[in-house]
Amino acid sequence: MSLTVDDFDFPLPPELIAQHPAAERTGSRLLHVCGQLEFDRKFENLPELLKAGDLLVFNDTRVINARFFGCKETGGLIEVMLERIVDATHAICQIRASKAPKAGSILLLGDAFEVRMTGRAGTDGDFFALELVDATGDFWELAEQHGKLPLPPYIEHPAEGADETRYQTVYARQPGAVAAPTAGLHFDEAMLAKLRAQDVNTAFLTLHVGAGTYRPMRVEKIADHRMHSERFEIPQATAEAIAATRAAGGRVIAVGTTSLRALESAGNDDGTVRVGAAETSIFITPGYRFKVVDRLITNFHLPKSTLLMLVSAFAGYANIRAAYAHAVAERYRFFSYGDAMLLERTGQPSDAI
Repeated sequence: MSLTVDDFDFPLPPELIAQHPAAERTGSRLLHVCGQLEFDRKFENLPELLKAGDLLVFNDTRVINARFFGCKETGGLIEVMLERIVDATHAICQIRASKAPKAGSILLLGDAFEVRMTGRAGTDGDFFALELVDATGDFWELAEQHGKLPLPPYIEHPAEGADETRYQTVYARQPGAVAAPTAGLHFDEAMLAKLRAQDVNTAFLTLHVGAGTYRPMRVEKIADHRMHSERFEIPQATAEAIAATRAAGGRVIAVGTTSLRALESAGNDDGTVRVGAAETSIFITPGYRFKVVDRLITNFHLPKSTLLMLVSAFAGYANIRAAYAHAVAERYRFFSYGDAMLLERTGQPSDAI
């Protein structure tokens, strides 16, 4: 049976979309989904659900100030959201304007520097390519100085002082993302220390999340959808930690869908991963056979989204539908600043609709 986008819709009361994080990072709720069973827990109890020898794999990307307001040469106002910084003088972005700028147009960003829009970019031509025009500094420096933190479109307030801290993970190291790997927002230093004390191991990879993660699907059949590409890198130490965990019979637990996508993109059939940097446009839907990840920590995802399809593949389509209905009924908080789930891998090729 062909899956359609509507197969991944669900009713979500708007008031359940979290606009601010919990008072404490570990203060959110945690829904533990084990096949058809669901358990309401608190995130601070996560260490009780892990055992010595387990391996948590985190995405250490850091969100950059990727949002700019500016104007075209004609005076028309624009909003620019960086998708990725390609190099010191080139970037790919989304542009919101009453009329899209033409190739060759000069744009003034942040009342501070000019860029030239050189043409369309992306798989479907839905992004724009930019190059700096006689600027002092590179794109990284200019984003830090003149850009704004890019909160998700469903968060209705502009970025505030607290967001500068709480929309970054405590272990964020590698700048380049324009959206946070939000499952990691629930961890604080105290919890990481507690996990280490009970011999739960940790490892890191980097996947720079792009703004394309929020773009709606424009097809009816999900088989017709093409994912945007994202950069990731698996360090040697992380590959070795995964191999050691496999050999010892431990569980590999991805913290977030970004970690899972990177691990599965680099995965070998024996559950190990390849070292190095690469691009991934992997699209995980029910029927996918997972190679590396045994458990997944994640937030609740948007209706009709590719991430909802991913978790349905991982934990089982029917199980996720039931879990989301339970979460709505029990008033869990949804999306980036919302509550979390711990999913056991049950979805396999035979679990497709």
